Amino acid sequence: MAKAKTVYTCQNCGSQSPKWVGRCTNCGEWNTYVEEVLVKEIKSPLPSRSASGAQPQRLSEVGAGQVERINTHNNELNRALGGGLVPGSLVLVGGEPGIGKSTLVLQVALDLTDRKILYVSGEESIQQIKIRANRLKRENDNCYFLSETSLENILTHCEHLEPELLVVDSIQTVATSYIESSPGTVGQIRECTNGILKFAKERRIPVILIGHITKEGSLAGPKVLEHMVDTVLQFEGENQYMYRILRAIKNRFGSTSELGIFEMDHAGMREVSNPSELLINRDDEGLSGTAIACAIEGNRPLLIEIQSLVSTAAYGTPQRSSTGFDLRRLNMLLAVLEKRAGFKLATKDVFLNIAGGIKVDDPAIDLAVISAVLSSNFDLAVEKTICFAGEVGLSGEIRAVNRLEQRIAEAEKLGMKKIFIPQGGKSINLKKFNIQVEPVSRVDDFFRKLFRK
Repeated sequence: MAKAKTVYTCQNCGSQSPKWVGRCTNCGEWNTYVEEVLVKEIKSPLPSRSASGAQPQRLSEVGAGQVERINTHNNELNRALGGGLVPGSLVLVGGEPGIGKSTLVLQVALDLTDRKILYVSGEESIQQIKIRANRLKRENDNCYFLSETSLENILTHCEHLEPELLVVDSIQTVATSYIESSPGTVGQIRECTNGILKFAKERRIPVILIGHITKEGSLAGPKVLEHMVDTVLQFEGENQYMYRILRAIKNRFGSTSELGIFEMDHAGMREVSNPSELLINRDDEGLSGTAIACAIEGNRPLLIEIQSLVSTAAYGTPQRSSTGFDLRRLNMLLAVLEKRAGFKLATKDVFLNIAGGIKVDDPAIDLAVISAVLSSNFDLAVEKTICFAGEVGLSGEIRAVNRLEQRIAEAEKLGMKKIFIPQGGKSINLKKFNIQVEPVSRVDDFFRKLFRK
């Protein structure tokens, strides 16, 4: 009879200890050890790689043919994946609860009418999936659904059905009987992912795994889960807003600088091919405190609206609040305005918001942020046909940003008449643009040009 062994495994990093300890000796997190019962003498449910007949090869012996990707019929998802699904690859999709992970993957499964698909759900019954499919108004007779949490049963159904795409929603609900611990623990996630990985690689079947995230925003389970899969896609966005960003955190078959943008509505996740037009409100002409920034998210340019409200501190201590923009960077920009440009903002409340509920880390929106702040402070409106692209340094200089030509082209395409950019840097042929380009070098010089009458 197999002898069971009890170990304690850290839910954060996966390190093991023969006894329970309060703080993990590897990652330093507190109260993360969970008891697991391991059976040492039972073999893995799947044969090893060597049993599959694979032989060592030289690179010169491997054909350099182009891998044919699977078109998901979703342009934004294809963009994030780098062109589509690669046969034999594992794609892990993570995000907040209710952000649209299952909805997007179900849409993809129902849209691939030319391929046989197995959709395994450990969280929903078949009837619940049917209700969601009716809401999405999609049907696919080649898509088979299975409500199952046992890894062995899932792989058995895959052997009989031979699907061309496998979807598992979610990996935290799948468990194998070869480990005596509850689903979602480090050992179960690791072994179940490894079993699915072997199955996918040996049969060249793409697999989409949906994963939960922790309260800190990272993917739940051991870090080795992200190392085992080929692609990690992370959903970003607020549940109160309609826009969602699907960002590639890891991609072995494409660039990690790509992203897809979606809009959540009653019919599911709708692709947003031109998000700039949706993120800019052109109806508030003449109102102070708004400025248009030309940002780069991934490889695509976006025009986003920066909103600011500056008022006298009513309770003595000035407040600083930011939504969608780094609060520490906002404090730095306010200090630059105070020290380098002479604007007295130390006694003012400053509130900043990026419209649409998206988060932007591009430093090129600094110029638009300080424009919106001073526009609200002096109650002077910035014209809606003016946009900004430039990073602000600690000495008050306007620093160069990358992909400036791409930013200018996007601003011109959306009807902007003027764009402020950093002076100097890489030379750009401005003759091919019909938009007025205004180079600026310092913060004080910039505001004189912006608000001159």
